Amino acid sequence: MSTIADNILDVSSRIHAATLAANRAENSVQLLAVSKTKPAQALRDAYAAGLRDFGENYLQEALGKQLELADLPLIWHFIGPIQSNKTRAIAEHFDWVHSVDRLKIAQRLSEQRPADLPPLNICIQVNVSGEASKSGCTPADLPALANAISALPRLTLRGLMAIPEPTEDRAAQDAAFAAVQRLQASLNLPLDTLSMGMSHDLESAIAQGATWVRIGTALFGARDYDRP
Repeated sequence: MSTIADNILDVSSRIHAATLAANRAENSVQLLAVSKTKPAQALRDAYAAGLRDFGENYLQEALGKQLELADLPLIWHFIGPIQSNKTRAIAEHFDWVHSVDRLKIAQRLSEQRPADLPPLNICIQVNVSGEASKSGCTPADLPALANAISALPRLTLRGLMAIPEPTEDRAAQDAAFAAVQRLQASLNLPLDTLSMGMSHDLESAIAQGATWVRIGTALFGARDYDRP
């Protein structure tokens, strides 16, 4: 059975090959390990194999892992839907938030970000495929939201995040990711981040400009939603 370290090597090789195929600079794409439902020991193993950035969807689970792993200099990314009553803890305990889709949430994160911490890195989640089941602002609402968030004092707007409708059709993958890249370019803001691409479509995402790929299954195996 492959180990987490083996899986990291495999995924890193895929990222490297896709980056070269897209004629992009080496190290222009970063690996975000999506560790939701995985035990703290799995993150510790991934850290030992070289990873530093971890993405969590569930706040209480993430806070527990942060306590268990407080001895490690990990960078924490919140990537799940955000409820208003969770913003304070997110503002206090994370370095990045990839899933902001409403101004109210951004305002609360800004107000609640501790003054002794650097500004919170923010990505706006865009519902590029128009799926009713997905979070994210609409493309039409994006310009006003991005301009408003970029003016908030305790946040740094870094770019966009998207989870397009799943498909194995490479052309459809490319079209969705290219749409996200065009949306970001149209904002005329100093943005440097496109958080898009997962285990099944990272090559397409990198070809269309992804700077973070969010990888869970290919690193840690299938998620265990029954784990307490």
